[in-house]
Amino acid sequence: MTRFLALVLASLTSGAATSPNAPPARSTARDVRLIGRWDVTITTPSGTAPSWIEIDSSGRDALVGNIVGIVGSVRPITEIITEGDSLRFAVPHQWESGNGQLRVVGRLQGDRLVGRMTFPDNTTRSWQGVRAPRLIRSHPPAWAAPIRLLNQNDLNGWEPMGSPNQWSVRGGVLTSPRSGVNLRTVRTFGDFKLHVEFRYPKESNSGVYLRGRHEVQIEDDYGREPDSHRFSGIYGFITPSEIAALPPGQWQSFDITLIGRMVTVVANGKQVICNQEIPGITGGAIDSNEGAPGPIYLQGDHGPVDYRNIVLTPAR
Repeated sequence: MTRFLALVLASLTSGAATSPNAPPARSTARDVRLIGRWDVTITTPSGTAPSWIEIDSSGRDALVGNIVGIVGSVRPITEIITEGDSLRFAVPHQWESGNGQLRVVGRLQGDRLVGRMTFPDNTTRSWQGVRAPRLIRSHPPAWAAPIRLLNQNDLNGWEPMGSPNQWSVRGGVLTSPRSGVNLRTVRTFGDFKLHVEFRYPKESNSGVYLRGRHEVQIEDDYGREPDSHRFSGIYGFITPSEIAALPPGQWQSFDITLIGRMVTVVANGKQVICNQEIPGITGGAIDSNEGAPGPIYLQGDHGPVDYRNIVLTPAR
């Protein structure tokens, strides 16, 4: 009887290992070259779009991470499955069209990651990623003379990021009276200090993109608790220490210092972010080329907003 039971158990164990319904085996070996932050460019029918992937180790052999898609904010990746130098993972949909998951496959190709993304609407696009630069500065910057980015009468020095354009300037006030296109400076900047004043009606929303890649959120959040998606947060990445917003309809201000990846934000005279690292691009970035200078861009596709007294002091 004992020998019979042993044979039965052996048969059952062998069958389970080869059952067509058994889950696929997952590699326990991780390629450490996958670990790090990757600036991603997605090929689209109209050109390219930016994305960002962070891969980190967890325990003995697991990989986890974060992803920023074309739109929205950073999403956690709870498990990255690897097979040699290849990877795959999926995250829930966020603001994309469709109700499926965002599914990503990729592999190392030299010093790059290449692969395909399948979006929640089931469209598939190719992508490639390069290692994100660290942007560590060896010494504090010396500051040049301040530059007034906004004049009194027109959009000279600015360009709409689409059409039709709803932005206009009158008496030194830059106005977007309704949701429409975004607006960016013609000039680009590296490290800088930025002063900007703004005003919005109840429940409106805008944002200031630093180098065109990192959004400081502007939103009607008076009286609310701090969150990285709310007033003065670095969208999805950095939560301000408090919501220093005033009630809607009043002029408010940001004083922002960006040196490499390190950002400080003073909102209405209160320091709410102190020299914290911005890990990567935020949704809506112009591109994922984090090491390059970029414009100041103002979000105009989320609601009415006014701006004035936009002054930038660049590093020499």
